[in-house]
Amino acid sequence: MKKLAFILLLSMVTLSSHAASFDHAEWDQLLKKHVISINQGVATQVDYRGFSRDRFQLKSYLGSLESISRATFKHWPKQQQLAFLINAYNAWTVELILTEYPELESIKDLGSWIKSPWDRRFIPLLGSTHSLDEIEHGMIRAKGAYQEPRIHFAVNCASIGCPALSMDAFTGDKLEAQLEVVTHLFLSDRSRNFLKNDTLNISKIFKWYRDDFESGWGGYHTLQQFLSAYQTSLGLSDDQVQRINSSDIEIEFLDYDWKLNDKR
Repeated sequence: MKKLAFILLLSMVTLSSHAASFDHAEWDQLLKKHVISINQGVATQVDYRGFSRDRFQLKSYLGSLESISRATFKHWPKQQQLAFLINAYNAWTVELILTEYPELESIKDLGSWIKSPWDRRFIPLLGSTHSLDEIEHGMIRAKGAYQEPRIHFAVNCASIGCPALSMDAFTGDKLEAQLEVVTHLFLSDRSRNFLKNDTLNISKIFKWYRDDFESGWGGYHTLQQFLSAYQTSLGLSDDQVQRINSSDIEIEFLDYDWKLNDKR
C-alpha cells in the first residue's frame, strides 16, 4: 500500500510539474516576428513566407503541444486549458496554410467538394488525431466546457474576414485580459463592424455563432446585450445602444472575406 501511495503521489507531482512548466514561448516568438499590425492596430496580416523560413521552430512548437497528454491537460486550470486550445488551433492553421503556400489564395483552396479544410483530421493533440473543427467545436465550444463567447475573436481562420491573428500567444494567467483586448480590437475595426444610418452592420461571425452570444455565456442572453456591453469599441452612444436594444436600429451581417490574410 505504501508503495502504491508513493507511485500515485509521484504521478501527481509529475503531472503538476509538467503543467506548471509548459509555456507557449516558441509560438509567442513566431507571432511577434511574423504577424504585422495594420489599420491602426485593429487588424493584422501574416507573413507566411517568414513562417516558412522558420517552419522548423513552428514544428518544434507543434511537437510540444502534441507531447501533452489528456491526463496532464485535465489537471490544468480552465484558463490554461483554453489558452492551450486557442494557440493549438491558430498554430495548426498556420501549418496547414504552409503545406501549399504560396500556391493558394484562400484557406478554402485546401478543401474539396467532399471535405472542407476544417474537416481534415491531421492534428495530433491530447492523444488523438483531430480536425480544426473538432478543436473549435468539440473542445473550445463544447457544451459545459468553457462557455466563453470571446473565443470567436481569438481563433483565426487565416482569412481577411477573421478577427486578427494575435501578435501574442495566449496564456492562462493573462487570458481574461487578452480576450478583452482581441474583442475590443475586432469590434473597433470599422471595416467589419459599423453603424450606418439605422443599421448596425456587423461581422457574419455573429450570425454563424449567435447561440454563443445568447446562451448566457459571460452573462449575455441576447446578441444586443453583448454588443451593448462593448458600445465603446463599436463607437455607439447611449442613445444608439438603447435603440439597438429596442430594435429601432436593425442588425445586418456583412459578407465574409475568405481571401488569405497574407502580408501584401
